Amino acid sequence: MPHVPFSELVGKTLVTAEVNQSKDEITFVTIEGERYKLLHFQDCCEDVGIEDIDGDMEDLIGSPILVAEEVSNQELDTLRLITPEVFAAEQGADFFTWTFYKIDTAQGGVCIRWFGESNGYYSESVDFVKADEDGEFGRW
Repeated sequence: MPHVPFSELVGKTLVTAEVNQSKDEITFVTIEGERYKLLHFQDCCEDVGIEDIDGDMEDLIGSPILVAEEVSNQELDTLRLITPEVFAAEQGADFFTWTFYKIDTAQGGVCIRWFGESNGYYSESVDFVKADEDGEFGRW
């Protein structure tokens, strides 16, 4: 199951964009039958999931994707707007990561906000993966 850049969605037209019930995975299917997942590979001592979706996922269906961007607080930290240590202390977590996924079409767009926290030894990142030629994601 190959990891791909989120920007790979630009120019593609979605037929589905579904969030699972536990809000820890989104499946995207293109008009060409390509399947993608936005998810986190859970491990011990961390918790990562979708915190919020701003916009209507239905706006992503049937119109080519114009923008597909990923931004996290890790990039913002280089600007020293807020350090993970300061925020984590305020929130009671050891370490944290905010990751935002912005997707726009001519019909509208969404911003998907993920939040992860851990003890610092485990990943809080979100993965974007593409199914293999058989349409399967395999095991992770």
